[in-house]
Amino acid sequence: MERGVRRRPGGRVGQTADHAARHRPGPCPEGGRRRRARRRANAAPGGVDSPIRHHRTGRDVSEPLRWGILTTGNIARQFARDMAGAERGRIVAVGSRDRGRAAEFAGKFDVPRIHGSYDDLLADPEVEAVYQALPNSMHHEWTIAALSAGKHVLCEKPFAMTAAEAEEMFDVAEAKGVVLIEAFMYRSHPLTAAVVERVRRGDIGRLRMIRTSFCFCADTSANVRFDPDLGGGALMDIGCYCVSFSRFLAQAEPTRIHVVHHRHESAVDDITAGVLHFDDGLIATFTCGMTLHADNTADLCGAEGFIEVPIPWKPPVQGATYVMKRSHPPAQDRARRGPPPPPETIEVNAGKPLYALEADDFAATVRNGAAPKVTRADTIGNMRVLDEMRRQIAAHR
Repeated sequence: MERGVRRRPGGRVGQTADHAARHRPGPCPEGGRRRRARRRANAAPGGVDSPIRHHRTGRDVSEPLRWGILTTGNIARQFARDMAGAERGRIVAVGSRDRGRAAEFAGKFDVPRIHGSYDDLLADPEVEAVYQALPNSMHHEWTIAALSAGKHVLCEKPFAMTAAEAEEMFDVAEAKGVVLIEAFMYRSHPLTAAVVERVRRGDIGRLRMIRTSFCFCADTSANVRFDPDLGGGALMDIGCYCVSFSRFLAQAEPTRIHVVHHRHESAVDDITAGVLHFDDGLIATFTCGMTLHADNTADLCGAEGFIEVPIPWKPPVQGATYVMKRSHPPAQDRARRGPPPPPETIEVNAGKPLYALEADDFAATVRNGAAPKVTRADTIGNMRVLDEMRRQIAAHR
């Protein structure tokens, strides 16, 4: 059973036991004196250690991050539900243009502070970080408003409507000295780290193709996904996952992009398929759809095997799996190569709900300066691919 990173006996990742023994640090009297001096300097009167504080903000790094939830829709409810399992944060406020909906949300998820407008939530001094779950076309305006109010922001995908909007959002965050991260929650699950590690250490040979799919059959009545004015459409709502995952595995930006789509009567794309070509010969294909039943999977195909990920986008807390496989060789090669080995299924457990993992990773960046799971460059790169795909879709309506 894996938990993200495998460790070999004897020390850090990649060490052998002999190496760990040879390079294990010995006693250092001078270093020991310095460490004891630092402990004494941090000790409060009476022998109680003072809290460890962030070098820039001065905040106790162990203090739970205080969240405000911007809007009360379905994704905000999923986030609030999972926050019960978070270790490094708590929800202190919710804001909606409908105070009654905010009150209902607060009652369901035990949120102490209720605001009847987005502006009031952003003005709340108790709120340190905002979970931005408004419709896609409202991400730019209200993320900038939150950043300008001095709040850290975890902004739902797709981050913005264009790469230019995304650049402006990050520029404001940097000017204000606050954290801004795109909320691709699959990046926080150890299943993703485990699969990426297997690919990057060559367990399936050279990566040649990535195949991803994200589909469901949605009710079109009053669903923001089908509203073009709110940035709806299959590509922006769920295809962005496939693009993000493919670029993450490729560790590169595509050099050629092709997309085809079906236009729904609402004027958004309800089914979209795309191909990304990378300079090293890697090809990534994806399908996404909101009006059909299909699998939601990822396959990573290499020269020496492939990895099948049955649930890549929302892996469960317990029992997430990936499968190591090899294809059957063609008939003329079977005598020489023999049959492939049986598939190997590996289980990866997370220990806490998916959005709790994401929230705790965000808190680690805010409190400890940890590297974000999704960087500025990653988000901008994803938006540039989506920009080109949307350009092609608009040209073929």
